[in-house]
Amino acid sequence: MTTSTPTLAKEYSAALQDFLAGSGEPALHRAYELGRRVIADGLSLLELVSLHHQALQQALRRESAADERLFPLAQTFLAEVLSPFELGHREFQGAITALRQLNQRLEDEAHRIAQALHDEAGQLLVTVHLALGELARDYPLARGRLQDVRTMLDEVEQHLRRLSHELRPAVLDDLGLMPALDFLARGVSARSGIPIDVRGPSNGRLPPPIEVALYRIVAEALTNASRHSRARQVMVTVTDEPDAVRCIVRDDGVGFDAAPTLSGASGGGLGLIGMRERLHALGGQLNIRSTLGHGTELMIDIPLGADHASASAARR
Repeated sequence: MTTSTPTLAKEYSAALQDFLAGSGEPALHRAYELGRRVIADGLSLLELVSLHHQALQQALRRESAADERLFPLAQTFLAEVLSPFELGHREFQGAITALRQLNQRLEDEAHRIAQALHDEAGQLLVTVHLALGELARDYPLARGRLQDVRTMLDEVEQHLRRLSHELRPAVLDDLGLMPALDFLARGVSARSGIPIDVRGPSNGRLPPPIEVALYRIVAEALTNASRHSRARQVMVTVTDEPDAVRCIVRDDGVGFDAAPTLSGASGGGLGLIGMRERLHALGGQLNIRSTLGHGTELMIDIPLGADHASASAARR
């Protein structure tokens, strides 16, 4: 509750009493403006309902007998107060839809670039290898140097293959989330030297947007762990419940002070911002538990649709 709440409560009570007394449209206009004030002051819906309840009690005490006609009028007044909340909710839903569409376009573009790296760049490298083979036959004395060039091209090909996989892993589309996370963990572990254990259901598929979001978030979390945490081990656990999927990424590293991030004083780095944006588009949540010297735990929860819930229940 804010310091302006007592003043707001008085104005709310006065406006409600005027409406109940028959002032009509002017009081409803005041109700709408009060709703905007409530949002501006940062009050929650529960606090607003409490405010309305107190004002209604005061209005009823002023009546010699409780008139049942007051309750529908009070409901109309409350509905008008809630109008700004409804408009804000619709705008929020529109923003979520736009964000989901943007994420899908980005994934489509990443998929296109990954295919280009794999197919077109791969074909070019094959052509270069063939050309080097012809040069080696024509210039036997240069075979040693040409072999060095071919070795460097092999390294380039490996980097391109890894980049193509990270942009859009084919195993994610073909086999699903868990095989993709296993592949990702092996790659990060090989580069960082940190053992990464991945556990989760071995059967069934999640909706594609959820699989992509979880893969991207886990990839970012593993990158952060390998670069900053100084962890000795990382654990990734995926739990597929009937109505939601939960993914936990836990490391035993140095940790950090998560309080500013959780309180909103700091939005975190770009990685955390990207995680939250992906989750917001799916109605999911990200919780972070970390203290200095005691590692970090990221908990991701994403609700599942009714169709998936039914299919999951049938498998069980």
